[in-house]
Amino acid sequence: MTVVLPSLKISSDFDSGNIQVLDASHPQHLLLAIEPDTRSQHFQWFHFKVEGLQPGQSYTFELTNASQSSYNKAWTGYRAAASHDHHDWFRTDTRFDGESLHIQFQAEQPHAWFAYFEPYSRERHDWLIEQALTHAGTELLATGKSAEGRDIPLLRRGNGDAGKRKVWLIAQQHPGEHMAEWFMEGVIERLQNRDDTELNALLAAADLYLVPNMNPDGAFHGHLRTNAMGQDLNRAWQSASQEISPEVFFVQQQMAKHGVDLFLDIHGDEEIPYVFTAGCEGNPGYTPRIAELEQHFRSHLSALTRDFQTTHGYTRDLPGEANMTLACNSVGQQYDCLSLTLEMPFKDNDDAPDARTGWSGKRSAQLGKDVLSSIADIVGRLR
Repeated sequence: MTVVLPSLKISSDFDSGNIQVLDASHPQHLLLAIEPDTRSQHFQWFHFKVEGLQPGQSYTFELTNASQSSYNKAWTGYRAAASHDHHDWFRTDTRFDGESLHIQFQAEQPHAWFAYFEPYSRERHDWLIEQALTHAGTELLATGKSAEGRDIPLLRRGNGDAGKRKVWLIAQQHPGEHMAEWFMEGVIERLQNRDDTELNALLAAADLYLVPNMNPDGAFHGHLRTNAMGQDLNRAWQSASQEISPEVFFVQQQMAKHGVDLFLDIHGDEEIPYVFTAGCEGNPGYTPRIAELEQHFRSHLSALTRDFQTTHGYTRDLPGEANMTLACNSVGQQYDCLSLTLEMPFKDNDDAPDARTGWSGKRSAQLGKDVLSSIADIVGRLR
C-alpha cells in the first residue's frame, strides 16, 4: 500500500513490504498495523518506507496490533531495524507497552526504511545465485517452482560421486526469517575461496546441496510464516503436495534422488536472543550415534565462535514425542542422519551484543562461513 500524507509518504508496495496505515492525522506519531500472511492469521514481519521526513525531527511509528502478533512476547527487548539507504541497517529505539510497538526515530535524511530484520531482497537473491554459479563452483542441479511459480534453485558444489557424503543446507522456510538467506550468502561467499585448506578438505569428502530460499512467495509478499497458499512449510514434511506445498515437495524429491548424510535447516527465532540448534532427540529413530554427532557439532561450533552457544534454546523433546512434520525431525528420521535446525535471533546475541546493529545480515553471513568449518570437522564421522 501507499499512503500520501501532507508531509509524509508511507509505502510498502515493494519486495517483502508489509504495513497498513490506520491514522496519519498526527504526522509525527503515525498509527500503523502489520498485515497478516495471505490465507493465514500469522503476522509479525513488517517492512515499510517513509518519505518526506524532516532531518532532525523525531517520529514515532506505532504498530498498534503488536500484542496480537504470532509471537507477542518477542517484542520485549526488541529494537526495530532502520536504514536511510536500504543497505546500511541499524537498530532504533523501540518500546513495547503491552499493546503497541512504538518505533522511535530521529530523521537524518528525508526518507528511511523500517523492517523487522534487515531484509534479503529477491534482487539480491538473484545476484547470489549468479555468484554461486559463476564464482563459487556450484552447478544448478535442479529448479523447483513455488506455488506462484517463482524459481527455487537447488545448487550443488561437488560431482555427485557415490562415495561422497551428502550435506544439505536449506534456508528461509519461514519467509520472515531473512537472516537465513544472509547465512547462505556467507556459505556461498566462502565457497569462492579456492585457497581455503579446511574447505577444500570438506569438499573432497562431501558434496554440498544448497537451497538459499525455500519460500520465495512468502518472502516477496512480506509474510512471517507461510507460503502463498497459507502453508507453514516447516509443518509440511509429512504431507507435502504439489498443490499446497510444492516447495517442500520439490526438495523431498531431490533428497530421495541424491541422499542425505547431514541436514541443516536455517531459521530465525523471534524470542530467544541467542544462536542455537534444535536436534532430533524426540525422534523414534534417535540413537546414541546421532546424539554424539549433535554434541560434537555443537561443541565445535561453540568453541569456534562466540556467536553460538548451547545453554539457551528450545525445551528438548521427550523420547518418541517429536513433531515429525518439522523438516529437521522428518529428514533425520528418514535418512538416519545428523539433522539440526539452526536458529538465529531477530533481536541480538546477548552473549556478544552489538548496540548499533543487533543481530544482523553481516553476522548471519559470518555464521554461515563458520558453520562450514564445523561441517568440515564432523564430515568424517557422519557414517
